[in-house]
Amino acid sequence: MEIALQLIYAARKLRDSVNKLSFSLPITHVYNPLVYAWEAHKLYLENFGKSTKKVIFLGMNPGPFGMAQTGVPFGEISAVRDWMNIEVPIAKPPVENPKRPVEGFNCPRSEVSGRRLWGLMEKRFQSPNQFFEDHLIFNYCPLVFMEASGRNVTPDKIPLLERKLLNEACDEHLRQVVSLLDPGWCIGVGGFARKCFERVIPDHPKLGTLLHPSPASPAANLGWEGKAVRQLTELGVW
Repeated sequence: MEIALQLIYAARKLRDSVNKLSFSLPITHVYNPLVYAWEAHKLYLENFGKSTKKVIFLGMNPGPFGMAQTGVPFGEISAVRDWMNIEVPIAKPPVENPKRPVEGFNCPRSEVSGRRLWGLMEKRFQSPNQFFEDHLIFNYCPLVFMEASGRNVTPDKIPLLERKLLNEACDEHLRQVVSLLDPGWCIGVGGFARKCFERVIPDHPKLGTLLHPSPASPAANLGWEGKAVRQLTELGVW
């Protein structure tokens, strides 16, 4: 349990650090699910972050219908509620964009990236305990950025100075996560996350990249699951 407690402490520190930052237009709304969905995120770390891991996966930042709703990385609601058995009340961000409401586990929308990623893990592993014994999934940045229209803004599109301050907090957290979990493999879900690993832990001997399951990726829309299994097999992760 000691590792889980340290992961929770690190997440709390990240939560508070990024909560002090401000961002310029066209960003009008910033959601921090580590604040309003903290209890769900804390349960995720308590339940599944108890030991070192053979593999950690890293995403970019929360999706509007995934972690933004559930507090769990790539948090497709059915996977979090029915597979991980996490379901707690989710509060609201202080300033909510009416075009991107936080409805918690009542959200009717599906997070496609999370459905694909967690769906693969459900299919491959008999139980969540079997998966989490050796694996854990994180996001690099815990914040959701959006314009007034509800359009998502990814962290790599934030102005340089604002991004520098954000990266400092997120880099420190990632460094702590890797130190605590001592993973054999660090897998970036997409090129952005892979670059984060390369910047923060450049000397790690086993860095890899997994095709991002986002529906915005044409390659992911053509048999993502098979491609993901092939990539992880060829790397030697599975």
